[in-house]
Amino acid sequence: MKIVTEHITILNEELVLTNQRAIYWNKESALILSDLHIGKTAHFRRHGIPMPDDILQKDLRRLKELINHFNTRRLIIVGDLFHAKANSDMDTFKTWLKQFDDLSLVLVKGNHDRQSQRLMDELNIHVESTLIIDPFIFIHDPSDKTTKNFTFSGHIHPGVLLKGKGKQKLKLPCYQVSENQIILPAFSLFTGLNTLRNKTDVVSYAFTDTAIFRLQ
Repeated sequence: MKIVTEHITILNEELVLTNQRAIYWNKESALILSDLHIGKTAHFRRHGIPMPDDILQKDLRRLKELINHFNTRRLIIVGDLFHAKANSDMDTFKTWLKQFDDLSLVLVKGNHDRQSQRLMDELNIHVESTLIIDPFIFIHDPSDKTTKNFTFSGHIHPGVLLKGKGKQKLKLPCYQVSENQIILPAFSLFTGLNTLRNKTDVVSYAFTDTAIFRLQ
């Protein structure tokens, strides 16, 4: 796995965008991501839809490499850490977490995060509906309203559609950065892309396995 980075500064805070669908915040030693959707593949299999067993494992391997690469002390998950009710994927995640003794997890609750507080306590995950760490606010749903606060959010799985000659089209995940918010791409590789919400006042940082592109 190759980790490519793009450094940006928001409100005097240095943020490191990666091509692995997460942002590193230097001051807080925090990795910020959204929409991991743990339990999605097991949920589909339970309902008779065949899914490869290694989708979650690949996501967790990427996350581990990012944690180690940045020497991360805190994970800030901006919603939809989980996808469905408790299933076998939760056990996989529980086992995976045991390798990190000093890692703090904060979950900003998303629309899919319907697990019990008992499970959150068992996994030592601190849950908030809105998280404020100066100078940023972390919420799951992007806001369409202009505010004085700068927010991080996820939920919509943003992407860009690139068109080439001969009717060639390419969809890429991206970070959408505007004056008052960043919308993160879905961390899980098992998600679709929403390419319909790009606005003129948004800078999109699209990426591949080997590069990051600034598009405006």
